[in-house]
Amino acid sequence: MKKIIELEKKIAPEVIDILENRYDILRNIYYNQPIGRRTLANQLGMGERAVRTEVNILKNQGLLNIESMGMYVTNEGKNLLEDIKGLIHTIKGLTELESALENKLNIRKVLVVPGNSDESELVLKDMGRTAARFLKKIIKKSNIIGITGGTTMAQVAEEMPKGKVANDILVLPARGGLGKDVETQANSIAANLAKKLDGNYRLLHVPDNIEQEAINALLKVSEVKEFVDIIKKLDILVFGIGRADVMAERRKVSEETIEELIDRGAVAEAFGHYFDTNGNRVWESITVGLSLVDFKKVNNVIGVAGGEKKAEAIISISSIREDMILVTDEGAARKILKLVN
Repeated sequence: MKKIIELEKKIAPEVIDILENRYDILRNIYYNQPIGRRTLANQLGMGERAVRTEVNILKNQGLLNIESMGMYVTNEGKNLLEDIKGLIHTIKGLTELESALENKLNIRKVLVVPGNSDESELVLKDMGRTAARFLKKIIKKSNIIGITGGTTMAQVAEEMPKGKVANDILVLPARGGLGKDVETQANSIAANLAKKLDGNYRLLHVPDNIEQEAINALLKVSEVKEFVDIIKKLDILVFGIGRADVMAERRKVSEETIEELIDRGAVAEAFGHYFDTNGNRVWESITVGLSLVDFKKVNNVIGVAGGEKKAEAIISISSIREDMILVTDEGAARKILKLVN
């Protein structure tokens, strides 16, 4: 296939451009349906007339419907999006990019989606969908799944296809709650993911970043103690990777502590722990939930993060587990290669 694509690029490069353009249009409609032509044109940075022409072609091919509420992708269109993903990967050189990252980061598997999530929310949705589908493939009977909070993890849960994968699945929030947005709290995400998988879930009604004295008191509560015991038995962990400075601000960490973190070389945050470029822990936000020791014992760990701005953070976290699975985007992937080279 690769040779054929190279020949097409030389003989008829416009064919490749048209294919990528229509794929982007169909993907945008799928993630934002129902959507009007004007809104779609703004999101794609295209003129309305050009969008109308392309949309009519896709409609005539039976790939989308145009209704009064907006445009929808048909079942045939959804199937095509899934079938063509591998071709788009090859055209954009993402398969080679994945292999290069696996070698440079020395981790088990990398999955790269097209685009840069710093520039497009659509790419974040694509990462969520890719992570969700990979997660679904590895779930087995009686698995205990942990998931952290944040926008990216909320997207993973949202994009998980509905339907039971295996019996007796239990989903847990990996850490206490952070921030005021209920939708991105680990509790809400765990509950949503469990419902999509037709499994069970348990909630952790504890805020993140609390004093050690409060932690000690909480651990005496039987329900909390039982939760902590279960989380040490995770079979799968899905977690987001953040920049150290951004996450410290979100946790309302003092400016003095943030400056100290930066001075100590902190570039990454994951499940409440802060790491330098080499993956050494430099600080921990104390809470009830997954510890670094627990993290290293989980059989399957899936990190999800994208955007050029998170490249350093991804490099840092990747150095902690060689058997980690990373789901990222093209923007972060190419930036990582520049940094490690």
